[in-house]
Amino acid sequence: MSKLKFLSNSPRFLFFTGKGGVGKTSLACAAAISLADSGLRVLLVSTDPASNVGQVFGIAIGNNITLIPNVPRLSALEIDPQAAAQAYRDKIVSPVRGVLPDSVVKSIEEQLSGACTTEIASFDEFTGLLVDSNLTADYDHIVFDTAPTGHTIRLLQLPGAWNDFLEEGKGDASCLGPLAGLEKQHSQYKSAVDSLADPKRSRLILVARAQKTALREAARTHEELAAIGLTKQFLVINGLLPQAETVHDDLAIAIFHREQKALEAMPAILNQLPCDRINLKPFNLVGLSALRQLLIDDELFDSTKGMESIHHAISFPTLASLTDEMTKDGCGLIMLMGKGGVGKTTLAASLAVSIAKRGFSVHLTTSDPAAHLHETLSGAMSNLVVDRIDPHVETERYRQRVLQSKGAKLDAQAKALLEEDLRSPCTEEIAVFQAFSRIIREAGKKFVIMDTAPTGHTLLLLDATGAYHREIIKQMDQSITHYTTPMMQLQNPKQTKILIVTLAEATPVMEAANLQGDLRRAGIEPWAWVINNSIAAATVRSPLLCQRAGNELAEIERVATQHAKRYAVVPLLADEPIGIEKLLQIMQ
Repeated sequence: MSKLKFLSNSPRFLFFTGKGGVGKTSLACAAAISLADSGLRVLLVSTDPASNVGQVFGIAIGNNITLIPNVPRLSALEIDPQAAAQAYRDKIVSPVRGVLPDSVVKSIEEQLSGACTTEIASFDEFTGLLVDSNLTADYDHIVFDTAPTGHTIRLLQLPGAWNDFLEEGKGDASCLGPLAGLEKQHSQYKSAVDSLADPKRSRLILVARAQKTALREAARTHEELAAIGLTKQFLVINGLLPQAETVHDDLAIAIFHREQKALEAMPAILNQLPCDRINLKPFNLVGLSALRQLLIDDELFDSTKGMESIHHAISFPTLASLTDEMTKDGCGLIMLMGKGGVGKTTLAASLAVSIAKRGFSVHLTTSDPAAHLHETLSGAMSNLVVDRIDPHVETERYRQRVLQSKGAKLDAQAKALLEEDLRSPCTEEIAVFQAFSRIIREAGKKFVIMDTAPTGHTLLLLDATGAYHREIIKQMDQSITHYTTPMMQLQNPKQTKILIVTLAEATPVMEAANLQGDLRRAGIEPWAWVINNSIAAATVRSPLLCQRAGNELAEIERVATQHAKRYAVVPLLADEPIGIEKLLQIMQ
């Protein structure tokens, strides 16, 4: 049916994963359309907390199976984490309501209110689609568009993690609520992972860009999935600039050579996988027409013929001007948020070195497990501290602190129960939140710049921040009038400046607007938007890049007039911004 390896003789389940921003959603949607157009019945499922499948098709989908207009035999479903969590809570709490004392029921509900439960509930729905034949009997193929890599790996490792915990006994675990459901679902979770590991039933497709960090992330993902038995994988290198576009265009030449160099240095483990390469397209991948063209051989169409062959750089507000304004108070928290793959890590590093060069003390950190801050900086500055919130390190630090404090006066049996409690996977959620809270407190004395994880995971962290805030307020002595919680600090624009990072493309802008809506509902007002890697802000002669530059103008205008109170545009650069000097060039 298709020349593409990842679609050839495809099994029933197709599972797209990879670093944020590499094109998983576009490829999953295009693959689902291709299968449906061939006469097969297809269900497209998004497991991303920040799903934009509905936006790609231009319709509302949500947590119900929805027919896709003008594509016979194709339906779609977006697993809504909040709806899944509520359904999961109801399933556990309803049988004991009116049976157990109200205080016990309330305690269980509180234990089920955190981000840990949200993750588990989403995975509960996902595994149901894999193993419950009644749910998917009407479909020949199920195509999964997953969350960014780290989140996906975390979910797939849940069965093993919970298995270890359950087998050792839960004692008086703080995760009593989630465990009540997980113990019953354990066999379903194991069956789901077994299904994914069977190449006759499932195909895992790693999606990457021709970039060092994206390819290294793909290699790490391959190894982590292989470690839990998911060894049969395919690789798709997406968004390659064709060599034909490099004629008389210095920027296109630089991009082409950068991509080819990254492919030549691709981790050896990836060279062993069946691989497809898909070229960059001149159009935005929104709507059926664009999605149908994504997987077509480029020789079959050329939408750039007859186009004007030069686009002159347009002047926009700069990141340097935003930095001037942000540094007026001499300290504060600057958080960069947005979809994966939009360049948050690079921009966070650029801001850090720029502010440090001005003589300020700066702490640059990340909550993104896939971030590479040290590699991006490739150097050191005397007044710049760089680290990351490592979930494994923070969890162990938290465990030891609790054992030394709470466990110091316990007898052997009680201490054993406490240790069992601390082996719960939910302990990581608490530990990461405490690390986040500890870091943002520093912002009263220096600049703290945080590169956050992709949108969905960041929202889970903010959910934990909000839950902590509500608990503090509830327990607060009414005589105390002056206090500050982490959520209050995030809500104070004098203390915290949120920068939403996006690309000048329809889907990233829509997702950034959704993120802004979520933040506002939490009482957090974004301070500015940054549009990164803009071709419209550069001079290009490649017909393909000229068309993409023209496409960007409407999105930049939309950000400037509809979404942002203030904004900056960072041009696409010929040199990859690695190292302090190149990072400073972003500010020019």
